[in-house]
Amino acid sequence: MLTPPFVIDQTQAREHLARLDVPQILRALFRDLAAGHAVQPAQQLVQFPNGAGDFINYLGVLANEGVYGVKTSPYIVREQGPLVTAWTLLMSMHTGQPLLLCDAAELTTARTAATTALAVGALAAPQAQRLAIIGSGKVAQAHVQYVKNLRDWQSIRLFSPSAVTANHDALHCLDPRLSIAASCEAAVDNADVILLCTSSAGPVLDPTRLSKPALITSISTNAPRAHEVPPHSLTGMQVFCDYRQTTPTAAGEMLIAAEQHGWHPRMVLGDLPELLSDLVPRPTYDRHVFFRSIGLGLEDIALANALWRQL
Repeated sequence: MLTPPFVIDQTQAREHLARLDVPQILRALFRDLAAGHAVQPAQQLVQFPNGAGDFINYLGVLANEGVYGVKTSPYIVREQGPLVTAWTLLMSMHTGQPLLLCDAAELTTARTAATTALAVGALAAPQAQRLAIIGSGKVAQAHVQYVKNLRDWQSIRLFSPSAVTANHDALHCLDPRLSIAASCEAAVDNADVILLCTSSAGPVLDPTRLSKPALITSISTNAPRAHEVPPHSLTGMQVFCDYRQTTPTAAGEMLIAAEQHGWHPRMVLGDLPELLSDLVPRPTYDRHVFFRSIGLGLEDIALANALWRQL
């Protein structure tokens, strides 16, 4: 008979995650966070000497589940491009013993996309019909899967430089409404919701160039101060985030906007714990709505705990 700690590789994690209702697990997590039944410390950044990379550590406690966890993710600078990996360790709050060590790649993809989906469900205008996705990798594809049924989308347009020239079969299989745009501008033209799903360290979209107010979501990457919109654009948008206690001190555009453009974290209108607990009003669409997710340790820990419960 197997005894903990269980070690789960990427393939096993993918198989087990397919049996979970990831958005519902995260919805419960954010409500627990609002009710004080969970603890989410700030991210911990540990930089390597000489600019060789960093580790970002994401911690969290789920009191009702009796577990503590930590996800640790390195960003390793290499000539052929940065290497990013991650592992999540789950521990018992009752025995102090490790329960699960899981390759976090699949957890990260699922929780990133599902968190955005929760934001879209809470923030997108009910009548939203035009969806745009910037990016075409695994995370972007997971976003399509999680948001495709949240509104009555009449069009889903996707753009990334690689998608323009790649085989489109896998992308078209995500949803029959999906089409590949020839440019970012074509993808976001007249869009109601724009999902930025890139690994870019710098802006990929300028909200001021959009023709009408839209919901813009951003995940970015863990490169230092990475951001997908220009920092100065925050001052002209209604800003929401995954967790107001930690996101403004870690999100690149928020840090830069606070330092250089007169923006302040108190301008965040709400976070997911508040939105999903009906503690803050929904936005108006007299101007753009921006949702920033940095990824919380608790999201990975909640999914790792669900895997542990399966096992």
